Amino acid sequence: MNHFPADRTLRIGTRSSPLALAQVDQVSGLLRKIEPDLDIEVVPVTTEADKWQGDLAQLGGKGLFVREIDQMLQRGQVDMAVHCMKDVPGDVPMPRGLIFAAYLPRDDVRDVLLVPEGSDVQTLADLPPGASVATSAVRRRAQINRVRPDLNVVRVRGLVGSRIDKLDGRKPMDHKLDAMVLARAGLERLGLMHRARQVFDVAEMLPAVGAGALGLECRKDDDAVAYLLQQLNHERTMTEVTAERVMLHGLRGHCNSPIAGHCVTDPDGQLSLRGMVFSRDGSKFVHAHFWGESLNDPAVLGSRVCSELLRQGARNIIEGIPH
Repeated sequence: MNHFPADRTLRIGTRSSPLALAQVDQVSGLLRKIEPDLDIEVVPVTTEADKWQGDLAQLGGKGLFVREIDQMLQRGQVDMAVHCMKDVPGDVPMPRGLIFAAYLPRDDVRDVLLVPEGSDVQTLADLPPGASVATSAVRRRAQINRVRPDLNVVRVRGLVGSRIDKLDGRKPMDHKLDAMVLARAGLERLGLMHRARQVFDVAEMLPAVGAGALGLECRKDDDAVAYLLQQLNHERTMTEVTAERVMLHGLRGHCNSPIAGHCVTDPDGQLSLRGMVFSRDGSKFVHAHFWGESLNDPAVLGSRVCSELLRQGARNIIEGIPH
């Protein structure tokens, strides 16, 4: 068995947010189960996207969260990166010389509704017309507006903790917030699930491509790191994320495109992929759902769902959204 060189430090590049650091802690613990004496150095980076409070599209999209860390990896300043797969752009190829060597078992992909402390609202349906719902994702906004066009969906970005402070009125906002939608996986990693009121079923709010999945990235030619990471790979997650990302790549969506995609492995082992593309306000959408055929190839499945969405007019919807 190839052991990681004892005299080598494994440098992990990561965003400096509490959630990103919690994810690196989780990965470090798993790596030390394989190599108990592994020397790990965490290299936190506050990316340009983290510093920017405006609309990410003006900077070039949410791919900025990963781009700076990828560049450090390419330059050899770090040896690996831990990325939330939903932040990895689907409209551009992998950065030259980098690979995802492993995916961790996927966390819960569902979105959850939070309300201010003291509010008795339990579900989205309980909110009065005109209530303000905060979210950072165009995908969530479109799906909220699809079922409740009478709600005022406002964009709130930033760290999960500071978003919750804004919801509770502890941090200034232009107007009072009545609810907020966040990813369940992030709340769980931060130990904040007690704040969730309603967990949306995937049929109510289809997740982002790659939701709940962490990808471990390294240089293709760094055999020692690639071998170490591959031992953590969860085959099922890799297969499901591959199907979703092939679909996303074919749609050529940009960061302002409300695109949702979710692949699951049925009990009989067959893959099932649902994809949706929405207009910004959710009034127009296309939907496709296919199962893997006899080969059950995730790339073929992703291409089929993408083709069906394009046939239904996904390209016109995507092109109609400014970016």
